[in-house]
Order: sequence, then C-alpha cells, then structure tokens
Amino acid sequence: MINRATGIITGIVSAEEHLLELQVAVGDKTARAYAFPQMTGSVRCGDKVLLNTTAVDLALGSGGYHFVMAVLQGADWGKTGSQEKNSGTPPEKGKGPGHIMKMRYTPYQFRVLAVEEENSPWHAQMKKAESLAGTPVVAGSLHSMLAPCVCGIKGYAPQLKAVYVMTDGGALPLAFSRAVKALRKEGLLSGVVTAGHAFGGDYEAVNLYSGLLAAKEVFQAKVIVVMMGPGIVGTGTAWGHTGLELGQIINSVFSLGGECLVIPRLSFAERRERHNGVSHHTLKALRNVALAPSTVVLPEMPEEQKKRILRALGPEDSDRHQLIWERGEAGIATAQERGLSLSYMGRGYQEDPYFFLAAAAAGQAAAKKVH
Repeated sequence: MINRATGIITGIVSAEEHLLELQVAVGDKTARAYAFPQMTGSVRCGDKVLLNTTAVDLALGSGGYHFVMAVLQGADWGKTGSQEKNSGTPPEKGKGPGHIMKMRYTPYQFRVLAVEEENSPWHAQMKKAESLAGTPVVAGSLHSMLAPCVCGIKGYAPQLKAVYVMTDGGALPLAFSRAVKALRKEGLLSGVVTAGHAFGGDYEAVNLYSGLLAAKEVFQAKVIVVMMGPGIVGTGTAWGHTGLELGQIINSVFSLGGECLVIPRLSFAERRERHNGVSHHTLKALRNVALAPSTVVLPEMPEEQKKRILRALGPEDSDRHQLIWERGEAGIATAQERGLSLSYMGRGYQEDPYFFLAAAAAGQAAAKKVH
C-alpha cells in the first residue's frame, strides 16, 4: 500500500532537467521531496501536490524524503489561461516518439523511445547486433562502485570510451544518481543506457542484453560498466537481495560474447559479519547464480587480508572464475583529483579503502584488456 499525503511546495532547493528537489509543507511540518518532471510535468512554489510518504513513514534507509506523485492544484489556478500551464501535464500530451512502456501496468507507466524499437533510428543496427565481440564489461553490485570503477578506467587510459548500463535493481530514475552527474561533468563517462524499468539514460533499452549491445553498437564503447542505480534491496537472507543480479550480468555478458570482469564487494570496516571481508552478496552471485565464467579482480593488499579473501573465495569459486590482482591507486587518485565523492554506507576512502580499490582495480584491468 502507498502511504500518501497532500502538501504545498514552499521552495525549490535545486532544479535540473529531470529532477527537482523541493521543500514541502505537510500539515504543520516541513519536509524534503523529489519530483521527476518526466512523470509529473512542471511544478512550482505554491502548488498543492500529492506525495508518496511511504519511505519516510517506514523510516527506511532510503527514506528521509517524499516523492511527488501528482500536481493536484496549481498555485495560480483560477486565473485566466493558467490551468493547463500549471496542471503538471506535459505540453505535448499524447504526442512524441516511442511506444515502449516502463513501469508497465502501474498507475505510473510512461512511454519511452527504446533504442531497439521500430521507430528508433538505431533499429536496423540493433536488429543486426548479436555480439559484444570480446568487449570488456565490468560488473558491480552497488552503485557506489561506479565512480571509482570509471576512474580506474580513465586513470589508466584517459581517452578510452566508457559507457554505463544501469539496471533496474536499485533506483529506477537515472536522475537520482549524483555519481553519474559528477562523472558526466568531468567528461569521464561517454554515455548511459538505462535497461529494464530503469529510465532517463541517453538511450532506453528493453532489457540488459539489448542495453549491452546498445552500449557497444550505438556508443561504440571500448569498456562497458554495468550495475544497478543508487540503493539496493536486502533482507539479511541468502537469496533476498537485488545484488544477486551480479550473477545474471555475468551470464548475460557471456551469452553475448563479452569478457566479464567482476568487482567483488569487499570491506574490512563493515560491522555486519555477512558483509565483512568478501560480502555474501558477491559469494552467492558467483557460486549460485553465475553459470558462466568471469574474472574477479582483487586489489593488491597486505598478506593478512589477502589470505582472508582467498579463504572466502574458495576452490568452488576459483574453479569457475579466474582471480587476478590489480592495483587501484591510480583510479582513486583520478577521483580525488577531480573532486569526486567516494562514499559507501557512510564511509569514505580513508575508512574503507578496499571497497573502492576493488572497483578502481577492476576498471584498470578492463582498460588493460583493451590496450
């Protein structure tokens, strides 16, 4: 069930093309809210809006803010000619390209032009696309791996074209990613494909397979990075988390003839035992979901930590997946030089270095494959 409340927009904190951060009055309280103009149309101060308050009411880790579901009444409704302008209805209602629906069969389904569909200028090329032809694909399980991974690629080969394919395992709107904005601003990311029900990329794809092929065929990517958007769903159980998609990514890359390099989720600062050392998310995906081989990239580390990691990645992992060691410091240096934020579960690089070094090392290993 969706928890709802009405509120009044009292301030616009930040405004981007696809994401608005708002201040709203809900009863006698003031709260933060986000709106996605692609779904709500334009909003302004004084508008009465319908809010999804579920995450805040449940005090979820991803909570702390509401989401605007619809504009109920514009600030200046009742004035001549103002209703349509402030209704939150896009001006080209019912028009525009594309007929593929995302968030299908929900009250929030909306149309996109998928890169594969008949009306797409890339349809003919995508119709012929069958293989990644050995393209290196870096697979991760958390969005916080994206920035250090891309910096690992660019730290080794600054001119290499890197493209991000965002799955729908976490946040669905690409606009919610601060990492993508920062990487784009610094010219480190050549493009984004949003696959499945994720949306907002340079190109939309129906699924991960066509998303990978679009990254190669449309963007001509030399290295592809695949992982979910911000956030992850977990339950503390072996199978109940969206991080299992890591194994599905490995299978998809193998099916398409690419070379998959895996970023393991590492931490020596994590208090939860299941995520300390090598996370159970990584182990479950490698052992029980991945049916194809991959290369697991581990960052260089002191001998004591190295032995612990190798004990966790036992024979059943090394028989199927190749383990290689790579240095990630160049990627971290690139991120720091560009002023990019490195953060994971509230911890930065100094508090939990091997989490970030693993992502940077995998990016560097992928760049070396190209060169």
